[in-house]
Amino acid sequence: MYPHWNEDAAWQRLQDMQREMENRRLMAAGRPHVTLETIRQLAARAWLLAGLAAMRPPRRRPRPIQGDGERRSHIA
Repeated sequence: MYPHWNEDAAWQRLQDMQREMENRRLMAAGRPHVTLETIRQLAARAWLLAGLAAMRPPRRRPRPIQGDGERRSHIA
């Protein structure tokens, strides 16, 4: 299974949210109460995404690639 699927899905969702907010902003031009509601929704969703990202374990560092002449030692 792809190890960073949830992170990629969250990134896609963030982009969708940005598009949705931009569309709402364009539709709500001249209506300040709608703008405040849009900002409130964006803040709530960003808060949720930040909480989900905080629960993700840190990524493991990749091992360095060995060159042709190097040998792996079992003694650290």
